[in-house]
Amino acid sequence: MRSLRKIVRTLIAVLAILVVTPAVEAAGPPCNGKFVNPVTDVCWSCLFPLSVGGLKIWPSGRPDPNNPASPVCACADPIPRIGISVGFWEPARLADVTMKPWCFPNLGGVRIAPGFDIGQGYLAGPSMVGGRSQSTAKWHVHWYIYPLLYWMEILTDFACFEQASFDIAYMTEVDPLWQDDALAALINPEAVIFANPIAKAACAGDCVAATSNLPLDQLFWCAGCQGSMYPLNGNIPASIGHVQSSRLALSRFAYKMHRQALAWGTMGSKGLCKKYLMPIMRKQQYRFQMTNPIPTVNGRFACSAIGASTMPPDAGRAYPAGGEDMGYLVWRKRNCCVL
Repeated sequence: MRSLRKIVRTLIAVLAILVVTPAVEAAGPPCNGKFVNPVTDVCWSCLFPLSVGGLKIWPSGRPDPNNPASPVCACADPIPRIGISVGFWEPARLADVTMKPWCFPNLGGVRIAPGFDIGQGYLAGPSMVGGRSQSTAKWHVHWYIYPLLYWMEILTDFACFEQASFDIAYMTEVDPLWQDDALAALINPEAVIFANPIAKAACAGDCVAATSNLPLDQLFWCAGCQGSMYPLNGNIPASIGHVQSSRLALSRFAYKMHRQALAWGTMGSKGLCKKYLMPIMRKQQYRFQMTNPIPTVNGRFACSAIGASTMPPDAGRAYPAGGEDMGYLVWRKRNCCVL
């Protein structure tokens, strides 16, 4: 009953946002999407494996990064305490990835615009550049705070859950760094080091590793099969398809949040007692599950790692007109010291 009340309060909060925000229907193609149903649109098996120390007490066929080996942990902040080291995956964030500015697929396909023209996205191509045919795209991302496990009280009074309410935390339409590659260099100046054939060729290994097991955190400039992680914006110079292109934009955005200290590390021994700064994002901390236009709720690749191949799990899940606005549930690896 308490879980039901929390879900109802969350829906009321969402509706309140839609009512009180001065929404102006912008010109252009319609925005498509639907609200995420926490029962039918969430891959609940992505919560696992569940581990205590280095032992997986609830195993899973999905790959999992290494957990602290000892089942006993100790924390000193704010007061000294000894607990049990647990590891699990939590659905912590929700993301819209769309080419249409102010389009919110995960809010039912509503368009909430401020009334002025800003941040236009696009899909262009194929075009001939240097004798090669390539498509380009520009995506926008909306980042929601979405601590689903806390709302539904899957484990009552579990202190490791992020205790927050639903909120729209970030919109790239108003971020000038997201619009321009030159401005993005302010937060990723190291991008110039990896703009060479050798660094790009290394991403092939990251693609294989992310698809078969886990992405290679050492190759932080790679987004595996999706392409280069730099620049940290939504300008995709080689767009193969909506799924590949949108996943790359979301991967870059997650990295951008870490670089701006708006997202923190939660995995490994350092995350047992509190979150920590992670300016170079560890790709193994995240899994992305599609929620719009067609949710992926079962199978090994339902919530695949950053850089994993989009074939075959997401094949056919984007389609013309009504299926071009993408939504993703972001699963985050969490290691925590539980009393």
